[in-house]
Amino acid sequence: MTSISRRDFLKVGSSVSGALAVSSLAAGTSLSAPDPAASLPNILILVFDAMSAMNLSLYGYRRETTPNFERFAQRATVFNQHYSTGNFTTPGTASLLTGLYPWTHRAINMSGLIARDRAVQNLFRAIGKRYNRLAFSQNLLANYFFDQFRRDLDEILSPASFSLVESFVSIGVGAGWMDADRAIGDVLFKEGYGTGSLVLGLAERLRRYEAVARRDTPDYPDALPRTITPVFFQLKDVFDGLIATAGSLIPPSLAYLHIWSPHDPYVPSRQFDGAFRDGWTPEPKPSHRLVDPQRHHSVRTLNENRRLYDEYIADVDAGLGRLYDALSAKGILDSTYVIVTSDHGEMFERGMMGHETPLLYDPIVRVPLLISAPGQSSRRDVDIPTSSVDLLPTVLHLTGAATPAWCEGQILPGLGGPEDPERSLFMMEAKTEHPSAALQKASFAIRKGRYKLVDFMGYPQYRVQHRLEMYDMENDPEELNNIYSETMLAASAMKEELLARIDSYNAQFAE
Repeated sequence: MTSISRRDFLKVGSSVSGALAVSSLAAGTSLSAPDPAASLPNILILVFDAMSAMNLSLYGYRRETTPNFERFAQRATVFNQHYSTGNFTTPGTASLLTGLYPWTHRAINMSGLIARDRAVQNLFRAIGKRYNRLAFSQNLLANYFFDQFRRDLDEILSPASFSLVESFVSIGVGAGWMDADRAIGDVLFKEGYGTGSLVLGLAERLRRYEAVARRDTPDYPDALPRTITPVFFQLKDVFDGLIATAGSLIPPSLAYLHIWSPHDPYVPSRQFDGAFRDGWTPEPKPSHRLVDPQRHHSVRTLNENRRLYDEYIADVDAGLGRLYDALSAKGILDSTYVIVTSDHGEMFERGMMGHETPLLYDPIVRVPLLISAPGQSSRRDVDIPTSSVDLLPTVLHLTGAATPAWCEGQILPGLGGPEDPERSLFMMEAKTEHPSAALQKASFAIRKGRYKLVDFMGYPQYRVQHRLEMYDMENDPEELNNIYSETMLAASAMKEELLARIDSYNAQFAE
């Protein structure tokens, strides 16, 4: 596994195919021999971090944020009620890559890892060595999982690939550099949650911003997009890198490509900055009791940041349009399943901005999912609820492999799986809890048919152990009317099912 810079990657991208062909010959593969893997499709998974389905015009949002998503959808299966299992990167991405719910894979904390005995139950190992397996993520939290899967991956691209300035002080240590970054860079230099070293952290920050200031970036006159690590980048460079990566894949390949945008900070390029200064403001919602008073935002602040977020989504959408056109022009769409999704959403309501919250309302857990099959030429819509745990079994099914017994997801409807409108889907948030102990304070949600039940468990703001909310998602998609007391029959059945799951998890830790 080799970590490479953006410049090096783009420089050698055109020669990758030839180099790998030479490697194949050296291993004794004859060019004239029949290849049993030749008929297997490529799999290209694109994950846009923190992209809420609720802010995409593809799904009926008021602002025209995603014309290129809509164009891509004309040759894809579009899942209109798709849910992440968590409300931030760690649990959501772990479920994508394992087909397991957070209470099973245990990656529930910020920067958390998948339980050791579950880490072998991942997409890359399940698809096997018949595929060339590549992983890239600008979000370091996903890279921690790649480090756990390193024996099951053929190549891991550095999170600094396709970037302008990066701060990985440990990137040159070789294999296991992600562990080194946790021990060195995360402690000394990381932004966003404080820094372990006032002197070294400040010095590194000054060095980094000086390097950024020297760059000629006319598309970003005020500030560059950046990750929390941080890595500074231009969105057009990221999509150039994705296009080069997709074009260099040797069939059959599985490529997981996880892009930071539209995660905060919301920095649209000059082309999209101000695109939605339209005066529109959504109907405000009451503040939620579990929003930290010190992090409570006014309606004005929420609306201003929603506008920036929408503009950033439109910027990402333009990049997807470029990628779509490149894949089409190169004929890649004729042999590749292209999967577009997200790890979680984003909120601008109830006093909450972002996704650092115990809340599980749809803006933060409902995410896009579009899957384009090789040669597909028309759109198909799936309206029943689906889950991110379904991605792994679906990819395996599309490549001719069976669903592993340990998988908690199922093959997606429209792609070979059953249509079960009454299937139960689960979401949870427990970032303050120990992953190997009974859960004391956590949020859970179950979506079943038209209803969604939310359980805020163990929060001192409530006088009860389980504070329950019930919503009719067909008639109240904004989740404004808690009908728990009015739908006792349906609510009681869903409550029993959810509490049974929680009790089953906690029972294994009973003394």
